[in-house]
Amino acid sequence: MNFLTIGHRGVMGTEPENTLRSFVAAQAAGLDVIELDLHLSKDGALVVMHDADVRRTTDGSGPIAEKTLAELRELDAGLGERIPVFEEVLDAVRAPLQAEIKDVAAARALADVMHARDLVGRVEVLSFHDEAIAEIARLVPGVRTALVASRYGVDVVQRATAVGAATLVLNIRRLTLEIVEHARKADLRVIGWVVNTQDDLRLVRALQLDGATTDYPDIKRTGRFTA
Repeated sequence: MNFLTIGHRGVMGTEPENTLRSFVAAQAAGLDVIELDLHLSKDGALVVMHDADVRRTTDGSGPIAEKTLAELRELDAGLGERIPVFEEVLDAVRAPLQAEIKDVAAARALADVMHARDLVGRVEVLSFHDEAIAEIARLVPGVRTALVASRYGVDVVQRATAVGAATLVLNIRRLTLEIVEHARKADLRVIGWVVNTQDDLRLVRALQLDGATTDYPDIKRTGRFTA
């Protein structure tokens, strides 16, 4: 399998994260997959943003869940970009997507879109939350899922297999050869995040991971050739 380069919220190191501008730039840079985050607005739209609150990445403040899509559209998400909805990303780029969901409610909304637009082959669903992965797997037969973890031990392998995830997306700061070996025995793919330096890339390559999630598109150029 080829080593995958995955654009973290597009290319958030060079463009406003989780915006159409960032996703288009990630595709133009040739990244293999684009990762994004989903939350539900007050009126049930699948909006693309990492945080539950708009303060860090827009000129507004307050929880996404307390704002309608129309209210969210009024905010500047960086360089004049507006907060996109998931369907707009699907139309703006052709690349495969990793969609991270935060809860069961988002899983249900995403399932509706995946059925309506036949996205099983294009969208892999990620979550830190086991129950969200279990729910999307129940609602969308054949969906590819990945468990994301920041603080973890070898138990993360059992968690992934328990909910049927085929991939682990793991913080490289805690990643060890022991954990990778356990994952391989369970036939799991392993993606490392966030891989932004040559040292990060060397670690990912030394551990023989399947891919790297990065903030910067240059990883695509160097990733296939670094020992």
